[in-house]
Amino acid sequence: MKVDSFVDVAELEAPVRGTLHHAAGGSGDFLVLSHGASGNSNTPLLVVLADAFAGAGISVLRCDLPYRQRKPNGPPSRGDAERDQKGLRRAVALMKDQLTGRAFLGGSSYGGRQASMLAASEPGLVEGLLLLSYPLHSPGKPAQQRTQHLPSLKTPVLFISGNKDAFGTVEELQDAIKLIPARTKLISIEGAAHGLSESKRQTAVVSTILGSFLEFFGE
Repeated sequence: MKVDSFVDVAELEAPVRGTLHHAAGGSGDFLVLSHGASGNSNTPLLVVLADAFAGAGISVLRCDLPYRQRKPNGPPSRGDAERDQKGLRRAVALMKDQLTGRAFLGGSSYGGRQASMLAASEPGLVEGLLLLSYPLHSPGKPAQQRTQHLPSLKTPVLFISGNKDAFGTVEELQDAIKLIPARTKLISIEGAAHGLSESKRQTAVVSTILGSFLEFFGE
């Protein structure tokens, strides 16, 4: 496996910056993976996950969303979503220029939500979505669910969420997922909170994510 820095600024409004984990052999499938609102592409879970996927034959581009490229810290602003989705679209296009296999898109929390919104607006963009800790609602605000785009989502989706996630219970996610007309699956991680980032359980979490992905999106 080879790991390279990845920078493309041809699209100035939504440049792509990240790290590319090249799979050794494999089918040419790839995953563009982005981070949560408070993190970046070097979030430990994403790094370990990218290594594991590349080892299983799936290349991974861990990318910083455009808002994170503009500022090193802090959450995205209200107007960042459209630009961040353009950055993900550009990242997928660049990967398609290099690899001929299936295209997958995903991310943790905010990054996963932007990936799902992009896929809902462009059904043929990728073959599948990997959504880690989907932020169904803000903590303590279960009535304000982020589900408006789900009925338009025609792309198969694999959800991975901790059963102690304050951004949405497993039961709430199960109900929300029923809005999606495409094939879906929800994997619950016992004892995990938002971000799935408990270091002492990281190896087991990564193994569960990779195994579930390979099973759900089997050749």
